[in-house]
Amino acid sequence: MSAGHYGAFALASISTLALAAPEEQSAGFIEDSHLAVMARNFYFLRDYRNAPNRSTNGEEWAQGFIADYTSGFTPGLIGFGVDAQATLGIKLDSGKGRAGRGLLAIDEDGEPRDEYSKINSAVKAKIGETVVKYGSQMPTAPVFATGTGRLIPSTAEGWSIFSNDIKDLSIDAGHFTRGTGGVSTNRDGTFFTSFGGTEFNSATFAGFTYKPISDLSFALYGAKYENLWKQAYLNANYNLVLSDLQALNFDFNAYDTREAGSAKAGKIDVLAWSFATSYSISAQKFTLAYQQIDGDEPYDYLLQDGGNAGNSVFLNNSVQYSDFNGPNEKSVQARYDLNMAPYGVPGLSFMIVSAP
Repeated sequence: MSAGHYGAFALASISTLALAAPEEQSAGFIEDSHLAVMARNFYFLRDYRNAPNRSTNGEEWAQGFIADYTSGFTPGLIGFGVDAQATLGIKLDSGKGRAGRGLLAIDEDGEPRDEYSKINSAVKAKIGETVVKYGSQMPTAPVFATGTGRLIPSTAEGWSIFSNDIKDLSIDAGHFTRGTGGVSTNRDGTFFTSFGGTEFNSATFAGFTYKPISDLSFALYGAKYENLWKQAYLNANYNLVLSDLQALNFDFNAYDTREAGSAKAGKIDVLAWSFATSYSISAQKFTLAYQQIDGDEPYDYLLQDGGNAGNSVFLNNSVQYSDFNGPNEKSVQARYDLNMAPYGVPGLSFMIVSAP
């Protein structure tokens, strides 16, 4: 998840049951509603044998259930709807001294709870191809994205706008004032930075993605974390189709981050960028990537109440073990991915990564 951690091993299996209305023209609030239920079993082991002041490994095994309901919209010029989510996490194995890996809620005495649950909801309105939403959400913007890498996803409270009214252009904006990590049931949670641990109260962002042709896209975003930093993000992605089974992909990402307001995290002047090229053939993909951090501070990003890091790190060398985002850090990645769907196991994939 982040740089500086010790060895980690995680296994997760996911199964999804989806119940949905037929795919037809927009029919209404109930007719266009969807319900999806996910069961997720997650085992996480972090090896602390070489860590100072640690006598036990970090180890958690948990079962999670996530039910997502999405309504349609009421008829009329402005349609209204509602989204809701119910989650449940159940302890299968862990204990005091081993817990704290982000799968289970922890009591004040350090003991993991046997179970924890919460319900999230948001209201929404739609005009044309523009949707405005307020409430509990899981934004996915490259400058503000909640975490999905543990048993239960994190959420943020606030408003968002997403629009597809302009051909080939999607617009995304939001303002969020509270954050709840996956293991937290605290609805008044605040935001933090992943590496500095600095608390802040709100984040605002806006951006767009432009696709002039189907295989080429550009994205540009700006964000401001209250009294912390201002940030710009740029992405360019091109997919060159060679045949029905082969393609080359080129992907460039860059973040420019500077202190803002009262600069609660101190001076920040960081340019983080990466470039990756990949070759896909049938179910296999081979990737080479280079990443560089220009600045005396790390590339930092969102952390939420409960200790779950967000997904606001679209750099190519951000992988399970490390983000390779330390001050002035440079890294190279070689990666192999295998999609098992063509071999009769849809949803299962493997990857091997070397990033010295």
